[in-house]
Amino acid sequence: MTRVLRPWLILLFITCGLAESVHAEERLIPLKKGDRILFLGDSITQSGDDIDTGYVRLIRRRLAEKHADFGIEVLGAGISGNTVPDLQARLERDVLAKKPTIVVIYIGINDVWHRQRDQGGTSPEAFATGLNDVISRCTAAGARVVLCTPTMIGEKKNGANVLDRPLDQYADISRDLAQKHQLPLCDLRKTFVDYQQDNNRNDVEQGLLTSDQVHLNDAGNRLVAETVLKIFER
Repeated sequence: MTRVLRPWLILLFITCGLAESVHAEERLIPLKKGDRILFLGDSITQSGDDIDTGYVRLIRRRLAEKHADFGIEVLGAGISGNTVPDLQARLERDVLAKKPTIVVIYIGINDVWHRQRDQGGTSPEAFATGLNDVISRCTAAGARVVLCTPTMIGEKKNGANVLDRPLDQYADISRDLAQKHQLPLCDLRKTFVDYQQDNNRNDVEQGLLTSDQVHLNDAGNRLVAETVLKIFER
């Protein structure tokens, strides 16, 4: 299915030519010996490397078990409250200086959530141009990039959460950028929405995949880990 780009993305991409026909969801990154995988994001990623059941630690253990001879290093670079402009500001220090061979970008929740809470946030236009900048600088440094869509703010089904519409808009921006840059896409937004549709029988606001409508519980961390690993191990 052909995706229609929003107006500001058309302006952003006008000089970049046509994206290849392979859908971003179908692209893979084969692992290599000596790969250094860095997970860049907000508090979800920070927690993902801080707690034993976090998704970064789950991925680290899985790759160590299945690819012990590869010597793969897995790094976490999540900071609570981060938005796309925050990633831009710290990219050199926290990412490029560590010379990763693969960067997994998982961002967007605070860009949406903080706008709703009058704590700043990021406009759709700034989100698109900022995320494009982060991707471009990572690829220019020689890293392969995996782009993730934001997950959820509230677990109700059928678009019933207050911020479902803007989250879908920002997820679409990430999807378009993955297509434009010909990157693998880890569509966590779709994965989480589909999970709620199939499993949230009582239409609860939290508790299935999140502890507070945003931050992941153990089940949510497992789902993220399983979805990301498909990019490497499908």
